[in-house]
Amino acid sequence: MKHNFKNLKIWILAMEITNDTYKLTASFPKSETYSLTSQMNRCSVSMPSNIAEGSNRGNKHFQHYLNISLGSSFELQTQLLIAFQNDYLSKTKTEEIENKIIEFQKMTTGFINKLD
Repeated sequence: MKHNFKNLKIWILAMEITNDTYKLTASFPKSETYSLTSQMNRCSVSMPSNIAEGSNRGNKHFQHYLNISLGSSFELQTQLLIAFQNDYLSKTKTEEIENKIIEFQKMTTGFINKLD
């Protein structure tokens, strides 16, 4: 079954997380431009991108792309915590974005299970 990725709640949430990530990393120190900033932006982009790429495939292949997206979300969550530990983000902002990431992880896991 093919899916219209723009109508998927997980894609919409992933796009929101990506937008939030870009705004957050814009305030990081310039010394992080080619390291943490770049890495966080790339894995946030990977989340909705893999959903979109897999949405036009059969369920088994779509699950594979969803799992890649899910993996990117865990990677982003870790990098978010690293940014917090280095005082690049406030506790409030970190928790706000982390809660969105956790919501994405739960929703995506549920969606993967429904495709079985």
